[in-house]
Amino acid sequence: MAKKEIQIFEDLKKKYVRMALETNKYATTAKAAGIHPDTLRNWMKKYDTEIRDQMESEGISITPVEPTEHEYKKKYERAMKLLGEKELEVAVLKDALKKKDYP
Repeated sequence: MAKKEIQIFEDLKKKYVRMALETNKYATTAKAAGIHPDTLRNWMKKYDTEIRDQMESEGISITPVEPTEHEYKKKYERAMKLLGEKELEVAVLKDALKKKDYP
């Protein structure tokens, strides 16, 4: 009887891991489960590969993880660098047009 109860608990853990992966809302899933987010993270470490493989075999896609603040900052800095390069290019072209003699 004890093994069956343990299996039921393991299945419940996997259910919440799957829910977190499907929704990409870990804190909300932990709250719904009535557990601390660290507990859910531990479960995810244990069952992540198994659940992902199961979902993949069922053809269910996992919601991509939202970029972190650091990733947003890197993208912003890259965009600003590209913008600066384009502004410089435009300025050089305008200067070249001014210098060219038109008949």
